[in-house]
Amino acid sequence: MKQEMEIYLHSLIPARQGLFAEMERYAMDHKVPIMEPEGMEALLQLLRLSRPAAILEVGTAIGYSALRMADAISGTKIVTLERDEARIAKAKEFIQKAGKQRQITLLEGDALEAVPLVKEHGPYGAIFIDAAKGQYQRFFELFEEFLEPGGIIVTDNVLFKGLVAQQDEAIEPKRIRNLVRKIRDYNAWIMSHPAYDTVILPIGDGVAISKHRGESE
Repeated sequence: MKQEMEIYLHSLIPARQGLFAEMERYAMDHKVPIMEPEGMEALLQLLRLSRPAAILEVGTAIGYSALRMADAISGTKIVTLERDEARIAKAKEFIQKAGKQRQITLLEGDALEAVPLVKEHGPYGAIFIDAAKGQYQRFFELFEEFLEPGGIIVTDNVLFKGLVAQQDEAIEPKRIRNLVRKIRDYNAWIMSHPAYDTVILPIGDGVAISKHRGESE
């Protein structure tokens, strides 16, 4: 029943057209991970409701999520981080094709070393984490400093194809097993974080939404 329900819900999401359809085809052909449709729709609806003036994205890839967010909230400034040179080049191409150069600022380099640049463009009403899964907690801790009180942090892939619910001995190879452990640790950490209220939604590849409680330090 669960699988049938997922197929039904997926069928209700309108097919993307134009540039977004082109980007999805490119991502599939070149094995570039982009957010799954159900997770993307949830993210966009959350942003439509909260309407942050600025969004920080950790993990640009080819610019798909950044452009979807820019399209959903036209007045929002988006700052996005990417270190892979080939993906940076492709993201720039797509951003230019969409005419969103003024709305989207692409910062090149390792996110873990980009704190001064990120601070320069902040503060942010929302942060979207969709980069190296083993570094999720470090990204959260590094960049939450620039989140506005009451802002939200959204993390993708927190269920990791359901592997977080499996026993360790059933997960191979060891590299994936270690990554799953890190994601589990991150999920437990954010769910018990004293400054945030967090919910994990079992949509797409698992989306965690953490809302800052807004108390001043």
